[in-house]
Amino acid sequence: MKKWMAVALKFLVSGALIWFLLSGVDLGGAKTRIVEVAPDMLLLATLIFFVQISIAVVRWQIVLKAIGAPLGFAKAFRFTYMGAFFNQTLPSSVGGDAVRIYKAYRGGLALGSSVNSVMLERVATVLGLLLLVVSVLPLFLPRLDEGAERLFLLGGIASLILAVAGTFVLMVLDRLPGAFMAWRAIRGLAALATDTRKVFLSPGSSFRVLALSVAGHVNLTASVFVLALGLGLDVTFVDCLVLFPPVLLVTTLPISIAGWGVREGAMVAAFGLVGVPAEGALVLSILFGLLSIAISLPGGVIWLMSQDRKEKIVIPEEESAAEAGVGGN
Repeated sequence: MKKWMAVALKFLVSGALIWFLLSGVDLGGAKTRIVEVAPDMLLLATLIFFVQISIAVVRWQIVLKAIGAPLGFAKAFRFTYMGAFFNQTLPSSVGGDAVRIYKAYRGGLALGSSVNSVMLERVATVLGLLLLVVSVLPLFLPRLDEGAERLFLLGGIASLILAVAGTFVLMVLDRLPGAFMAWRAIRGLAALATDTRKVFLSPGSSFRVLALSVAGHVNLTASVFVLALGLGLDVTFVDCLVLFPPVLLVTTLPISIAGWGVREGAMVAAFGLVGVPAEGALVLSILFGLLSIAISLPGGVIWLMSQDRKEKIVIPEEESAAEAGVGGN
């Protein structure tokens, strides 16, 4: 009952936010924009979305290799595509991560390696997002007034510092007193700390995974920029590089259905800073969401074709989620 109430609440939040946004925009103008979107720009944005899947696959593979749990490209591609589908169809915008963990475990990885690799790939994605935003802020700040300029600058730098500090904390979780190691959860955190150091303290793996994280955000931002051009919105690529990544971060908050409503509100607020009309930002967000769903549909087909989709996962007693990461693959 609690689970269904939580899902119902998320539907309510998404519906309320979308209704609120629709009530405050020019619906006629929004309809005109979405009907007259340039087909060539729509096609280009679609191709960019497909590139994004490959970037995500290679980034995950780098993390897996760093922690000693390599996974072939074909498997990683299938599991990532399934995850992309469930990110768009499950109530949570990160539900696909659970699917990736499950499929990687069923595909032969140790449970701890499956969990830690997905978690650390997410950490790298956030770090890459913040690195990108902070690096392009100097090009964007002249477009803002003094108050907004100070807010963006301090917010971006503070967020990056907090993210780096959080990653450092992950690295030292195995430094807890030995008495705590009797607890399964603490042993799991210790394994996560070991894998975090393997990923982020190795120059080779850390550079590659962060570079691909930045590249992924640039690529996804390019799709938004192309859609904006197709809708006739007056924005620059730099505008999108600064404004869209934080929208993605807000979308991961587990308060709506796959980020719907939250993403639209954040897009209207963010792009309004550079003069984009509310109906234009709203249509841009909706078009991005619909395109995300359309591109992820093959992941659902891959899931339906998988042989273990109806099997219930059974984790051996000696390989609990907290302990399995110690041994790697």
